[in-house]
Amino acid sequence: MIHIDPKDGVPIYRQVMDQIKLQVTTGQMVPGQQLESVAHLSRRLKVNPMTISKAYGFLVEEGIVERRRGVGIFVAEQEAEVAEETRQKVLSEALGDAAALAVQMGVPHQQALQIFKEHLARLGRMKGDDS
Repeated sequence: MIHIDPKDGVPIYRQVMDQIKLQVTTGQMVPGQQLESVAHLSRRLKVNPMTISKAYGFLVEEGIVERRRGVGIFVAEQEAEVAEETRQKVLSEALGDAAALAVQMGVPHQQALQIFKEHLARLGRMKGDDS
């Protein structure tokens, strides 16, 4: 499910792209799964269809999704190396945002790292991961 925040400083097409990438990298969307049509998603989100088309177009260029003429847009099958690159890019962008927030707030580096480690450990325990 894709949601947008019109008050967010991030352009709507970018929000759509980021959410689809996240869903693909976390396995919530799997190769071969069809995305909502441009018309349907634009109506549901109450945005211009060109905005959704732009997001889908960039995702096609990045190889995240593929366009099947006359059928729709589908999550693309990715080689393991490409999938790992996408995962790392999505994580890097999220951590970049967190790092920028820490700097803006004046949080010392070691304290920010400690906070991150605590979150990682807590979430790892919830998932049953001992690393």
